[in-house]
Amino acid sequence: MRIGSVILLIWLAVGITASAQRDYFEGGPRDCAGLGTIAVTVIAGPLNYMGVNPKVENCDIPDIPQPSP
Repeated sequence: MRIGSVILLIWLAVGITASAQRDYFEGGPRDCAGLGTIAVTVIAGPLNYMGVNPKVENCDIPDIPQPSP
């Protein structure tokens, strides 16, 4: 259990490093796509250095039906 936690922390730290190197934390306000790109880059971890470049282009949320009054 402990080794798995250490591997997970290292994995996420590498993903955060990759996000920082791509300047995802710099700049002004973020939209949904920007935050999604940061999240998938962090989750991808070391895969970023093997050519994976995950990006979220848009995150349009479909209209959710509302209950009638």
